[in-house]
Amino acid sequence: MLLWAAVAAAATALVAPGHPDGRQADFAAAARAYGVPESVLLGVSYLQSRWDAHGGAPSTAGGYGPMHLLDPAAARPGPGHTHADRRGDPARPLSQAPVHHEDAGEGNAPAAGATLAEAGRLTGVSTERLRSDPAANIRGGAALLASYQQRPGADPAAWYEAIARYAGSRAFADEVVSVMRSGVERVTDDGSVVRLPANPRLPGPAPLRRAKGHAECPHTLACEWMPAAYARTGKGDHGNHDRLDRARRIDYVVIHDTEGTYAGIPSLVRNPKYVSWHYTIRSRDGHVAQHVRNKDIAWHAGNWDVNTRSIGIEHEGYLAQGGTWYTEAMYRASAKLVRYLADRHGIPLDRQHVLGHDNVPGTSAKTLPQMHDDPGPYWDWAHYFDLLGKPFERPGHDGPAYELTGGFAGGFAGDGSGPGSVLVLPSYDEHRPRFTGCVKARPAGRCPRHGASAVWLRTEPREDAPLVDDAGKRPGAPSTYSVYDHSARASAGQRFGLAERRGDWTAIWYLGQKAWFHDPSARPTSVAARGPLVTPVRPGVKVYGRAFPERSAYAGTRAPVQQHAPLPYTLAPGQTYALGQSLTGGYHSARSFDPARHVTVKGRLRYHQIQLGHRVAFVRADDVRVIR
Repeated sequence: MLLWAAVAAAATALVAPGHPDGRQADFAAAARAYGVPESVLLGVSYLQSRWDAHGGAPSTAGGYGPMHLLDPAAARPGPGHTHADRRGDPARPLSQAPVHHEDAGEGNAPAAGATLAEAGRLTGVSTERLRSDPAANIRGGAALLASYQQRPGADPAAWYEAIARYAGSRAFADEVVSVMRSGVERVTDDGSVVRLPANPRLPGPAPLRRAKGHAECPHTLACEWMPAAYARTGKGDHGNHDRLDRARRIDYVVIHDTEGTYAGIPSLVRNPKYVSWHYTIRSRDGHVAQHVRNKDIAWHAGNWDVNTRSIGIEHEGYLAQGGTWYTEAMYRASAKLVRYLADRHGIPLDRQHVLGHDNVPGTSAKTLPQMHDDPGPYWDWAHYFDLLGKPFERPGHDGPAYELTGGFAGGFAGDGSGPGSVLVLPSYDEHRPRFTGCVKARPAGRCPRHGASAVWLRTEPREDAPLVDDAGKRPGAPSTYSVYDHSARASAGQRFGLAERRGDWTAIWYLGQKAWFHDPSARPTSVAARGPLVTPVRPGVKVYGRAFPERSAYAGTRAPVQQHAPLPYTLAPGQTYALGQSLTGGYHSARSFDPARHVTVKGRLRYHQIQLGHRVAFVRADDVRVIR
């Protein structure tokens, strides 16, 4: 009764707009008004929104504001991903027309509660104001937490059940407690510095019970087994993944976004005529569902060679439409899952092996323009790798990101120390480049200002210079500033061969050309990097999107010979490209419903994987020289 009296009293107070001391003061005022420990309120909000308001735009789940107050009506399903060939390329041919889903449907996923309306009832504030006013939104979240708490008190540990109810997940509550234990500080989208002090005395989480079906997940994640369909779909055809009766090499984790809501996932993965992927992560609480066993091949990357050597993870979200945010709960669940997969399969945790779907190479000149663009420039790669425990290194002193002595040309330092490389690393919260196309009705209109992981690449070291062009992504057309067009972008954590430094500008080798980005000493967008490079040994070196074996390797097998289709780029001596891994060409032929009839072809032709442009690619080892 005392708790509800406090809630009622707070509801009668005038909800002021943002305090002059910034968003931290808004959290403090809401915590006092509703008797919620400030650390609990901050912890819940951080997991939901990283304390950002996102300009009143809804999340994929239909959540608004720093407290992610949910309006289920705002979570409209999107079309999901479609493919011209759901297996990725002719290396895994399709015998019948693919199915395109224009509406993901509702599936049978549990519906999220209408917490926006409930917060309005508790506070007496209109739902419109709760959507648009961050201070009011924070008070609405505090009112909800207070209404869920049975016995009010100042001990944050005593609020565990209320936190779990807020997002409908005990795993979410465990992650909130983890954040409160470690503490966090961040500059929010209104320029405020918000800080949650560490409280190491809070108890650690108990191991979670493994869900039915034994999903392949770490014990600290709430996972379920939601199997994808594996069925015959016609004469000589099957879907929607390939099962194996042998071990496979796994080189990559590929990060996707769903371009639709989690509610539609069950109906999609259970359709044998649709695509498949290994895991989906829900945005509001980080819940994980596994669909395909990791030993099996899912059809997710648009490149059969990459499919055979990767694990695909979909994240509930949109590259641009419907908002620019991915929740912290989803980031953290994803990082836990990827750390587990990396340990289990020996996958290096770097940007050459943890790829966005937009980093996967096209298979040929024909397929390059249709390759996907997710998760896009708003995915915070630096923060993600912090959570993976492999942070991108920044210099430990003020001043330039790196220094060059003497002259510099062709990627080589004039002091004779040899070629160098740089890691692209803009400050996500402060770096807000121009993008267009976030609203389909106004494709040329500017996107809202928002932190981003990408830098723009130009033909000359000046702001008015044209963007570099990508002959594969946009053949015969110039690059654009569209959020969906990565023709002239480099992304956080990607390492490139250093070509030149001039004033506040840095040039890298990109798609066979010099590409310049703004990199001022006062606010650098790159750091010096170490690692092997490759340089061509002859003019006109070709690059490939698949590391297939030589023709003679297919002799005596039932596998059809795969042609080597070079991409529309060539490399020249003097250019340098970051080397990610070296491998021998191979091809897995999976043209039978029976895994025992699959054929794996192993060749002798050696390849090096390089950071060619925004996407990775492969060069033949005989065509380049490795510089260690």
